[in-house]
Amino acid sequence: MLSRRALLAAALAPPAQKFFFTARGSEGVRGVGSRLGVQRADGSSLEILDFDELDHIGWLPYCFFRDGRRAILMSLELIPGWRTKTFDEYYPKSKTHLWLYDMETGRREELATKERLSNFIAPCLLMPGEDRLAVTVNSNGKQRLYIIDLDGRNPQPVSAPDEFVYGVSLSPDGRQFAYHANYRIATINADGTNRQEVNGAKGKLMFGTTFSPDGEWVLYQICTPKSDPAHDWSDLWIGRADGSANRALTTGNAAWFGATYGAPSNPGGGSNMPQWTRHGILFAERSPGAKTPWEFQSQRPDTDHFNRDYKPAAARGGTRITQIDPKTGEKRALTPFRENNWDFRMSPSATGDSVLFCRAATGENPAIWIMDANGANARFLNRGANNQGADHPRW
Repeated sequence: MLSRRALLAAALAPPAQKFFFTARGSEGVRGVGSRLGVQRADGSSLEILDFDELDHIGWLPYCFFRDGRRAILMSLELIPGWRTKTFDEYYPKSKTHLWLYDMETGRREELATKERLSNFIAPCLLMPGEDRLAVTVNSNGKQRLYIIDLDGRNPQPVSAPDEFVYGVSLSPDGRQFAYHANYRIATINADGTNRQEVNGAKGKLMFGTTFSPDGEWVLYQICTPKSDPAHDWSDLWIGRADGSANRALTTGNAAWFGATYGAPSNPGGGSNMPQWTRHGILFAERSPGAKTPWEFQSQRPDTDHFNRDYKPAAARGGTRITQIDPKTGEKRALTPFRENNWDFRMSPSATGDSVLFCRAATGENPAIWIMDANGANARFLNRGANNQGADHPRW
């Protein structure tokens, strides 16, 4: 039996941190039925949320308030006949919905309904003060960065109207954005002034951004489409925020970027982004010669933003979670390389003591795991609703 002191300590201990994740549906990449899940980091209190929005897909958390209980979610209301259209036809023409969700009360309130600039508005991050929101607005084949009030009023353009902005991050002092536009990395002041190109190279595609904790550097990935049209693999780079210097952290397509997983009946995928933590940069490192079971088919049009055939016999190797020191390049494996095991989608906790990640065997649905920041004590948490897979964990 526990001692009185142990019982008192347990009673006074703060509740375990909660995290969101996507509980996948049964139809795979283009299926309806995925829902948000919430669980405590100690493995208790697993809950699959049901918002009664049957024609909405893609539920994801995007921003979190400092109070630790409220989050901004996004869902996608599909256009009629979407199943007969290509991804490029239905996705940007569908209507997004932004929601303020309280994890404690379950209350949900729709945001960004006033002065709406487009059907497709995606949240990026909360601005300092938590009363303004950075969003990307998709219209006429372009995607522009704006700052808006939470209700949608007072839209302030930040990026140029001829760019397609994605992968947005904010400097620690809240004064500068980084993003990729037209597959080139740029920074810009929050008021839209002083745009600087960090890196852009012919024949390369550059994705995603994360500021270093001191705000001096920007982390991003580079893919080589000529040899890797599926963007399966990438290398990590960092660049000075003013564009004065760039440096490769990995070579040889060492990182798993275009994560693809699952069985033919329920395939999944999505960009796999590195994370800059106080301990170093986390990424999904590829074992030598690794090849996923999902092979991109470049000879046919990509109509579903997936365009792959399942070839498990051709799969080899796997990925592990690795921490790299951005100053020295020294690497430390947090999970091991195992044949046909794919670790990805890292999400470090705000306290820095834990890391959520996904793990999938070849041909199986992914599960969410958690480990200590040094890789110790890795343990399984859940595999979603009806074991259909869990993805995109976010604290």
